[in-house]
Amino acid sequence: MSDMTHARPALTVLSEDEMAFRDAVRSFAESEIKPHVTHMDEEAKMKPEILTKLFEMGLMGIETPEKWGGAGSTFFMACLAVEEIGRVDGSVSVLVDVQNTLTTNAFLKWGTEAQKSKYLGQMASKDVGAYALSESSSGSDAFALKLKAEDKGDKWVLNGSKLWITNGNEANIFIVFANMAPEKGYKGITAFIVERGFKGFSVGKKEDKLGIRASSTCELLFENCEVPKENVLGEVGKGYKIAIETLNEGRIGIGAQMIGIAQGAYEAALGYVKGREQFGKPIAHFQGVQFQLAEMRTELEAARLMVYNAARLKDAGLDFIEAAAMAKLYSSRAAEKITSKAIDLFGGNGFTKEYPVEKFWRDAKIGQIYEGTTNMQLQTIAKMELDK
Repeated sequence: MSDMTHARPALTVLSEDEMAFRDAVRSFAESEIKPHVTHMDEEAKMKPEILTKLFEMGLMGIETPEKWGGAGSTFFMACLAVEEIGRVDGSVSVLVDVQNTLTTNAFLKWGTEAQKSKYLGQMASKDVGAYALSESSSGSDAFALKLKAEDKGDKWVLNGSKLWITNGNEANIFIVFANMAPEKGYKGITAFIVERGFKGFSVGKKEDKLGIRASSTCELLFENCEVPKENVLGEVGKGYKIAIETLNEGRIGIGAQMIGIAQGAYEAALGYVKGREQFGKPIAHFQGVQFQLAEMRTELEAARLMVYNAARLKDAGLDFIEAAAMAKLYSSRAAEKITSKAIDLFGGNGFTKEYPVEKFWRDAKIGQIYEGTTNMQLQTIAKMELDK
């Protein structure tokens, strides 16, 4: 195997199959994604060829059963893929993350056999998925939804909008949360499967963001959008349950993205300090630099262990909610700290776009915001501790 494959010390236990998969994804990210990262960031647009290659690699249906065209693998494997792609580019990483840990998982757990057969097959082979919960007045207060769903007998009709929806430009399949009985509060929330071509549905403006710029974050518009009756995901009025449980899983995926981004920044900094000379020797020889590297490496491994543990708990069918909240909380903080230290170690060079670390830092910031802010993770952890 190449030196690139062994760039990370094997402190975390992986099976032979997991290591082989990780190495394959890393090789793919290096060869097929890395050459385009700077251009995609500058243009704030994902290259369509990368999407095609993600499908060809089987990375868009990792947990999807083989009978529907997927890899039939585990949640942990999906997290490994998200991590390894994040090491090269946070934008492609979150696209793969939303596809696998949110959209696919929602279909696997809540979809009917007909829905799984139709949509999981499409998502494993050619169609990107998106998860549409947030609105302008519904962020951390996730159930303050104003998107309205009306039962018209032979169909549902949706009116309103969604905001900050990842994969908005690329997706053809959207899991959309709307309220069919606002007077019932969260008990009126229902999940709908919306296809891009449905009458009355359109994708609005794309946000101009600080980081993960090639990942499309879009507004969705519903103007008398017609949704077939069979496109309710789960039960009518039980959408809140789908939202909560799916986001609990998705937080582990964001944790994986964060450790990937942090790993990329750490490796860049490690290589730089070995080659950058000051006062007649590489700056890696100075104890002050060595101590910073040691701190970065330790925080990175601690975050990785938390994310891996949460993913393995999920795969084992054990309670993982608190572990997921802790993993997202810690990994997002660690990523911001590690990427910032990487810039420090690069000095003035780190503040320029000629070097990769400023992008890692920009990409890391979102980890403390989406799929549950830092404060929401703290609230979850505290509540679960107090309820023991």
